[in-house]
Amino acid sequence: MRILLAGASGTIGTALIRQLEKNHEVTRLVRRAPKGPREIRWNPASGDLDVAAVEQADAVINLSGAGIAGGLWTRSYKETLYSSRIMPTRTLVQAMRKAKNPPEVFISQSASGYYGDRGDEVLTESSASGQTLLADICRRWESEALGAPDPVRVVITRTGIVMTKEGGALPNLLIPIRFFAGTSLGSGRQWWPWISLNDEVRALEFLLTAPLSGPVNLNAPAPATLDTVTLQLGKAFKRPVWFRVPAFILKAGLGQLGYELLLVSQRMEPRALAGAGFAFDEPTPEALAAWVRRTVSS
Repeated sequence: MRILLAGASGTIGTALIRQLEKNHEVTRLVRRAPKGPREIRWNPASGDLDVAAVEQADAVINLSGAGIAGGLWTRSYKETLYSSRIMPTRTLVQAMRKAKNPPEVFISQSASGYYGDRGDEVLTESSASGQTLLADICRRWESEALGAPDPVRVVITRTGIVMTKEGGALPNLLIPIRFFAGTSLGSGRQWWPWISLNDEVRALEFLLTAPLSGPVNLNAPAPATLDTVTLQLGKAFKRPVWFRVPAFILKAGLGQLGYELLLVSQRMEPRALAGAGFAFDEPTPEALAAWVRRTVSS
């Protein structure tokens, strides 16, 4: 397939390119001068994208968005969280609507944040959205993607917490563990909808041809609390996990960011993905910990 990728420079995008280029032709959307024939310049802030870019693609994958933990949630950064997701998605959709030959499939990223803080409730793709800031961002983000023209199969990937040594949550859990200071956060009973980076990019490739549309939860099938994930990582490295950072400290130090990123509980189920036949390489916290040990050691 000929694939047009937005958000190629991020952690997921970089890994996804490595995965896709084994079997597909990938063109990156970039905001600087292109460095080769597999790059196309665009400016999502102004809605500038050559319609030919989407007309020549069989699939468009949209991973655009500023990092959720890329800065303190000041008013300015909250605006960035919205605009860095909404404007690229809108630009891609507008180009598809103008195209005489739009792509077959549009995979647009969303997040587990769509569901907000839900305690022990089991969350499937049909569950309602939550009341947090991230839930509002995701609702508006998804709404933009669903504006793609009718011939296009739209897949909304509600990605959970992607576990990778390259960044995000995993290094923050792993570094203390490796120095015999393993730490959990808050009560530790909050459900974490984690997924390995390996399964994340494999799932995105799977969705290019799987007969799915609409929202798809991207997280491992074995539900796990943060305590469970942390303890399994500790076992993999033969290290104890005996410290806990109270919720009030996280909220005091990080404010709304600390609450929404670290303390909310989301017991997601990847019902659509599993039902379509996707086989996870790391389906359980134990398998995740073993994979982390292998990748960190390599």
